Order: sequence, then structure tokens, then C-alpha cells
Amino acid sequence: MLHETHRMNGPLSQRKFSKQRAKVLEIVQSTRAHPTADWVFHEVRRHIPNISLATVYRNLNQLVESKDISEVLSDGQLHFDANKEEHFHFICRSCNGIFDIEETRVSSPDFKLPRGYKVEGVKMDFYGLCPDCLAKQ
Repeated sequence: MLHETHRMNGPLSQRKFSKQRAKVLEIVQSTRAHPTADWVFHEVRRHIPNISLATVYRNLNQLVESKDISEVLSDGQLHFDANKEEHFHFICRSCNGIFDIEETRVSSPDFKLPRGYKVEGVKMDFYGLCPDCLAKQ
């Protein structure tokens, strides 16, 4: 369970989290389903009945900024992911399901960045049909 102090980016770095932010993070970490802000809001309200949707959005945005969680865009909505391990996503174009792809050794096209750019990370999503939707065709 997450307490008022949450460790990030190594053992010496600590930040204070509000009760609301800690609960939002705990809820996102409790699922691998890549929830939307609305889903997180309804789950957090079971624990903190007076929390507003705006507070949930603000805390989700701050958690993304601090790299405690990441965003995934699917079906025109932002979804949130607490899996901090290096991975990709497969997004089903039929059911809009988001699935973690743990394999990180993906071949990429050979390309060169223009001079002066520094790559700090790569985000890649795969799109297509998941096994359940493919079986329905």
C-alpha cells in the first residue's frame, strides 16, 4: 500500500503525495487494463467520496509529468498505464482493447535524425485485431 511518501527515481529521491494523488496512483497501479480518467474517478470515489473529477484529472496529469504513469491514446481517449517496465502496446481497432507487449526487441526502420536532436525515449504502439476480435471475423 502506498503511504504519504512515495519513492521515485531511486532510493534517495522522495516526494510527498497528497492522499488523493496516492489513491489515484494506487488505483492505476491496481489494474493492467489501462483505465480512462473516468474509470479512475469512479474507483477513487469508492474510497474518497468527495473527490472531484477535476482533482482526478489534475493528479493523473501530475503523475504523467513525474513519469509515475504514462498515457496511451486509444479510441480517442487517454488511458493510463502504471507499468514502468519497458514495453509496447497493441491496440485493437475493433474492441479498442490495449494490450501490453513485453517484447522490446522490435526491428525498427533504419533512419537518421536531423542534426541537433537527442533521443530520450521511444514510444511505439501496434494496431490491428486482438485474438478475440480476429476469431469473430
